Amino acid sequence: MTIPRTFYQELADQSLAGHTLDKATCGRILSDSAIELLPLLDAAYQVRRHYFGNEVRVHVLNNAQNGHCPEDCHYCAQAKTSKADIEEYGMKPESEMLEEARQAYAKGASCYCMVFAGRGASQTRIDRLKRIVSTIKQEFPDREICVSTGFVDNSGARELKTAGLDRLNHNLNTSEANYPNICTTHTFADRLNTVMAAKAAGLKVCSGMIVGMGEEHQDIIDVALKLREVKAESIPINLLVPIEGNQLDKAPDYLTPQFCLRVLSLFRFLNPSAEIRVAAGREIHLRSMEVMGLYPANSLFLQGYLNAKGETNANTLTMIKDAGFTIKSDYPLEDLIATQANGPSAVLTDQQKILLKSLKELRPAMYTNLSS
Repeated sequence: MTIPRTFYQELADQSLAGHTLDKATCGRILSDSAIELLPLLDAAYQVRRHYFGNEVRVHVLNNAQNGHCPEDCHYCAQAKTSKADIEEYGMKPESEMLEEARQAYAKGASCYCMVFAGRGASQTRIDRLKRIVSTIKQEFPDREICVSTGFVDNSGARELKTAGLDRLNHNLNTSEANYPNICTTHTFADRLNTVMAAKAAGLKVCSGMIVGMGEEHQDIIDVALKLREVKAESIPINLLVPIEGNQLDKAPDYLTPQFCLRVLSLFRFLNPSAEIRVAAGREIHLRSMEVMGLYPANSLFLQGYLNAKGETNANTLTMIKDAGFTIKSDYPLEDLIATQANGPSAVLTDQQKILLKSLKELRPAMYTNLSS
């Protein structure tokens, strides 16, 4: 059956008008082989272009504390149940995180994201985060800062907002129905409560999901609708990175490039004005179609993820430029590509094994200082 071109235009028009697609249509976007990919991406791009033009927002992750987590999230190399060979360390000194913020912004990042392992933020951690955020804001008042630090209550969220924090990240990861299958040490409600605490404090919310953890199509739809309901400003779509030693150490067959692009398009239609980020796993699962992810999505990570390697900065920035996109940065895209062209070649896997970051990659400020 041939789908009429009016179907795709109606998807874009309904999204731009603020209407929610019905669940049957959402399911078709994910599963109906008669729906062609290129017209679908074009419809999603119409929505993306309306809100963000041709701009790509670049984020850099700082793994500010690695390991020592008491939770059993099955996808995470830092979980207490993971046997992944990661480089563990405690919270980085404030001076190191400030220097890494400088490096991130100099590489073209519009948002600097600090991620801290652990169940939640104690008052001691909140106080320390306030100092770090305030220090970075003093030097970079116009740049965005995002923090991911586990569960945060209403009081902690308000304190971080007062200190100058822009965004709080706390991913829903999967649907409420599927959540017991990926974690037993906390619940979906625990995560949602932190998202709502951030919203109540006036913080922007960064919250997304991981696709590829055995979920059904309805689970993906439910997460997209929940994030629409809470009005999440930033939505990272992660594609499972199957790290050896994790409980979830194999990617499912359904994570094809076409399916991943359908997921990104669905999230764009249901969350038209949100920053949709094609996040972890884009290099692995989108493969030769990676650049197509920027048609529904308007954001990505630079220089890898928490523990897993990613594409080189120069290659990622060149991909953006070659596709005719720009980036949100104080520095011209061509200059950023030129300054990072001599970096290491990208090696993401070794005989299908995901390669983890070295300590030098995890703590670039410390190693820069040692060599200077």
